[in-house]
Amino acid sequence: MRWTRACWTARVNLLASEAHGHRCTHTGENWRNETMDCFRKGFMFVLTCLMLVSSTKAQYQVGTAPASNEAILQHMQQLEQEVKDLRAEVNAMKSLPTPAAVEERNQPPPPPPQAQFTGDDRKILDYLKGTTINVGIDGYYEYNFNAPVGRVNLLRAYDVLSNNFSLNQASVIFNRPPDLEAGRRYGARLDLQFGQATASTQGNPDNEPRPEIYRNVFQAYGTYVIPLGKGLTVDFGKWASSLGIEGNYTKDQMNYSRSYWFNFLPFYHMGLRANYKVNDKLAVNYWVVNGTNQAEATNSFKNELFGFVVMPRKTISWAVNYYYGQDHPDRAVVTLPAGTPPTVSGTIPIPVQPGLTFTTIQPAPDGRTHIFDTYVSWQTTPKLTLAVEGDYEIERLWRNTNLALGQSSAPSHAIGAAGYAQYRLTKKMGFAARAEYFSDRGGLFSGLTQALKEATVTYDYNLADNFLMRYEWRRDFSNQGSFLTSTQGILSHQQNTATVGLIWWFGRMEGAW
Repeated sequence: MRWTRACWTARVNLLASEAHGHRCTHTGENWRNETMDCFRKGFMFVLTCLMLVSSTKAQYQVGTAPASNEAILQHMQQLEQEVKDLRAEVNAMKSLPTPAAVEERNQPPPPPPQAQFTGDDRKILDYLKGTTINVGIDGYYEYNFNAPVGRVNLLRAYDVLSNNFSLNQASVIFNRPPDLEAGRRYGARLDLQFGQATASTQGNPDNEPRPEIYRNVFQAYGTYVIPLGKGLTVDFGKWASSLGIEGNYTKDQMNYSRSYWFNFLPFYHMGLRANYKVNDKLAVNYWVVNGTNQAEATNSFKNELFGFVVMPRKTISWAVNYYYGQDHPDRAVVTLPAGTPPTVSGTIPIPVQPGLTFTTIQPAPDGRTHIFDTYVSWQTTPKLTLAVEGDYEIERLWRNTNLALGQSSAPSHAIGAAGYAQYRLTKKMGFAARAEYFSDRGGLFSGLTQALKEATVTYDYNLADNFLMRYEWRRDFSNQGSFLTSTQGILSHQQNTATVGLIWWFGRMEGAW
């Protein structure tokens, strides 16, 4: 191929159009330098073309021989390479974002659209925010080395059966406490329970005429905070007793089994209670209730409690309680044979509801009950907690002695103490121990005058959040034969048990239940 002047003119026009069709966009000093470099290369390219054209024209004018095709081809290859480099730089500059695009990219994303709630939606959300629904499941397997008749563990409250897979307790709790910050001074709580522990601690026919009505309602009370000082909290209904350091829900206790004192002291009360927090270190309590473990009263007397809680430090809590009452019935339930008319000679009244047919006890015992209860809990370190409880109860059948009527005011006593220690090895593992002494003078607890003792060691392992496994060894012993054996009628001075307990709980209620 032979390059002519027409070919040079076409190439120059092509390069000029390409350079004219690509605009160089710059942002800042770097862009200015790159653009100037682009223009310099373009200018050199055009200048070279002009020089070649001028040189050729001069040669033709003076009659010299034209340049060889090889020289022209070499120049064109150099020019084509420069065009390629220039085109690559222009394309690279075009691919970079403009200042407007950079500014748009740095803008924060628009906020998501707000959900539109109706007034009813807001009421439901506010209700759920302050209300918790909580579920607990407590089961165990226990082996008694006495192999007792009927597989019964005597003097136990919550682990009553041996060699048996047992549902100790299933619980559902609805709780909506007062919220003063939200302007709500009232609240309520309902605890429903089912299982062995419920049957053994709730609703004793010796205390209540119709225990089956209330047995599965462990707690049901309403709360109101009276605007007096720091707030006077008043509850009305049925609630768990706070006499004694141990409570109902296993997950909140140091051990799986419960102490003698837990089994002996009141489980629950029905009535009115008030709590006033004097300051951050002192709170006082007052109760007026139907009686001990009585949802329905068995007499007209109302029992009372006076107590206070002192917290000299955040790690120390000391409770002192005095309970005064009279729990002897003044009426007896009468079961009428089938077909008996509503009244019999006017001595048995017409029942208002089934199960409310009674006969009067004359004279009715009027002896009083006094309970002195105190316990201290001390978290010595984040891992170690120590606690001790001391109790004394005195009870009389009659207030005064009347030998003519066979009435004696001789008292029965129960006195003793329990000590606790719990150490957390890790978040998942821990050990706890309990030692206890119970002097039962007159058989108030066991029906026999004796000195009861027990020692318990418990190992905790948290399989997951809200899933606890407990392994426990316990030894009960006494100075009297008090525990069942494999032979009917033969009692032992001791019993040893090994237990594996499994506890699950769910819900938004924090802390102890």
